[in-house]
Amino acid sequence: MRQRPAPPGAGPDWTLWRSFSAVVGAGSLSAAARELGLSQPTLGRHVEALEQALGTSLFERIPTGLKPTDIALRLYEQVERAGLALAEASMQAEGSGAALSGAVRITASTVTAHYTLPALLGVLRREFPAIQIELVPRDSPQNLLMRESDIAVRMFRPTQLELISQKTGVSPIVCCAHEDYLARAGTPERLEDLYDHELIGMDRSDLFILGAKAMGVELARTDFGLRSDSQTAIWELARAALGISFAQEHIIRRTPGMGVIPLERLNIPPLEVWLTSHRELYLSARIRAIYDRLAELLGAYFKAEGQPG
Repeated sequence: MRQRPAPPGAGPDWTLWRSFSAVVGAGSLSAAARELGLSQPTLGRHVEALEQALGTSLFERIPTGLKPTDIALRLYEQVERAGLALAEASMQAEGSGAALSGAVRITASTVTAHYTLPALLGVLRREFPAIQIELVPRDSPQNLLMRESDIAVRMFRPTQLELISQKTGVSPIVCCAHEDYLARAGTPERLEDLYDHELIGMDRSDLFILGAKAMGVELARTDFGLRSDSQTAIWELARAALGISFAQEHIIRRTPGMGVIPLERLNIPPLEVWLTSHRELYLSARIRAIYDRLAELLGAYFKAEGQPG
């Protein structure tokens, strides 16, 4: 079926602009394709179609990918503003919905999404069977303002004025290892004892190294015999008894075989757990219902974890 031509003056379809904006923002076709959930060839066709419609080149083809031209950078600012305006209009329309049905999209870090939320989402599904839950595990924060998600569980306090946020608890970070590893390698007592153990840490990120330095222990990337920038992979390596790492205490205590190592002078600030949504989206009955109930469940979960014994 042939596509009906656009009326005079209508301009390129918004889909082309959206793909263009993603390529400029992500820096490459491949990264933009992953962000939008499209194939790289499809995204390339969108860029070519937009260039043909505008009669100008938007990118220079270089060996490392695509480099936006000066006109592309100027257009990018305007397209971003238009995208925000469309997202705002969509959220206002979404906020008028009063039915407890439809879908609610929740984003959280990969660790939270994989090890904390499943049991809580089971409660939500039983209590709100007409509301479908879309779970997005992602360690980079998704943009609530652009409708990439409806609700976010974040381990830091959001600062945007357009968002509503509620602190639901704190999650201590502690040293840990599997009992099988400790049985064969011994249990460290001081921070300095970690030098004599197999450490599991991050690869390109210096998060663990900076944390150790703040406590007076100098660690280098090479001190970690196993490295990954996937926090869930780090946890699974520790759970497989391959070495010592750091993780959220509530996950450790709920995992058979895993144990907390009470190192002297170990004082890692706990993570704050925040539930966040957009003010306009919060007007939607289904999003408000999921937000409020999830806040209660998270609060009860972390309060129970903080109880002695």
